[in-house]
Amino acid sequence: MNTPLSALPDTPTPAFSPLYQQIKALILQNLKAGEWKPGEPIPSEMDLAARFRVSQGTVRKAIDELAAENLLVRRQGKGTFVATHTEHHVQYRFLKLVPDSGDLNTEGPAERTIVDCKRLRAAADVARALSLRTGDAVLQVRRVLAYGGVATILEDLWLPGVPFKGLTAERLTAWRGPMYSLFEAEFGVHMIRAEEKIRAVLPDAAQAELLAVTHATPLLSVERVAYTYHDTPMELRRGLYRTDTHHYRNELG
Repeated sequence: MNTPLSALPDTPTPAFSPLYQQIKALILQNLKAGEWKPGEPIPSEMDLAARFRVSQGTVRKAIDELAAENLLVRRQGKGTFVATHTEHHVQYRFLKLVPDSGDLNTEGPAERTIVDCKRLRAAADVARALSLRTGDAVLQVRRVLAYGGVATILEDLWLPGVPFKGLTAERLTAWRGPMYSLFEAEFGVHMIRAEEKIRAVLPDAAQAELLAVTHATPLLSVERVAYTYHDTPMELRRGLYRTDTHHYRNELG
């Protein structure tokens, strides 16, 4: 379907937006609508240029930005594909805790234990983070990630109830890939970016027990809000990280 630039919703007026940004917004609109799903190829730059009636260079610039934002992936000789969390380099995009050896591959995938999974009404802080109303239905998940048999991360997640209807502890436990790839494959939700707040905290009694540490052990608290297309929040995640054998690493610039 050819969408006129003037009919594009929720984007800046063309007079104030560079043409390649308008094309980028149109591609994002099609990604959100599910025309091209995670892992699938998008049309060639030539085809998109014809579709949107712009130059191939304009399309290339839009795709360059989307690739830099990890929404699309260029593959030499094969084309451009919608990024997916099943790809190895994307799996760890939002996981910044790494072993002191510096190599995630040395310890393999985390051993995951679902402690709890229940539906409840959103408290005010959860509703605010997920752009919901207080009392709206949410799914709360608590899980522990262990490396080499050592419980290292304790996470509490809140997900909007409607998009994740049918998600259960059994489905989470049975899924062998990254959680975000489950969200993609079974619920059509693709996390594309996240914002985090980090601070040092002490655990409460229940948290200390699940992580097998004392109440006086300092932990790294990471609160994350993950977004899908058009900056729609789809997950609030609060994690407690042990840093006696791991450290938080981020790349800037």
